Amino acid sequence: MLASSVLISTAQKNHKIHRELKPDRDVKKMNKSMTNQDDQQIIRRTIGGETEVFGQLICKYQDRLYNGMVQIIRSESEAEDIVQDAFVLAFTKLKSFKGNSAFYTWLYRIAYNVAITRLRRRKPTVSLEGKGEYSRLDFPDSGPSPDAELQRNEQARQLTQAMDRLSHEHRAILVLREMDELDYDTIAEILDLPIGTVRSRLHRARGHLREHLQAIMNEH
Repeated sequence: MLASSVLISTAQKNHKIHRELKPDRDVKKMNKSMTNQDDQQIIRRTIGGETEVFGQLICKYQDRLYNGMVQIIRSESEAEDIVQDAFVLAFTKLKSFKGNSAFYTWLYRIAYNVAITRLRRRKPTVSLEGKGEYSRLDFPDSGPSPDAELQRNEQARQLTQAMDRLSHEHRAILVLREMDELDYDTIAEILDLPIGTVRSRLHRARGHLREHLQAIMNEH
């Protein structure tokens, strides 16, 4: 889940390169490649007539997609509808998937577009504060101390409030980068933006989040 230490970190921290982390990145790339190959096989079988195997992709990605959508749309029920609509659209458009990107990237872009359409049509959003297990944006576990747990809950509540005050563009890019941990190229593809715009928007989003968090803390 989103953590304050990540969300309010500086751009410098995100661009540091540590040689000792290279093996981890290599492993991630290898796992990503294997995942893409598995997905491509399922897609080929689905297009070939084994439509029931598409359910494997639904089981594989529905929770992850839902977690992202609920933070962007700020409504659990609407997030469920968006995920369902996204999978239906992905299934009907599956032949148009060229495989130039990961299936999840393609699917996420479909879901994101559905979410943005809903946001533009509806009235002001209702805060998710205190509603459901997915509404809370958790901070790193600070131990078993009751006082520490209370403090962590308060920080999570403040972070949720701050996220509610962001524009949907800034909220979305923070979710994509910090919760889904997507790279800049993938985010650019999902949002249909140049890399430079992704970086600048992310920088502004972090700045606005810090401002909102500070304002919320000053209110108490």
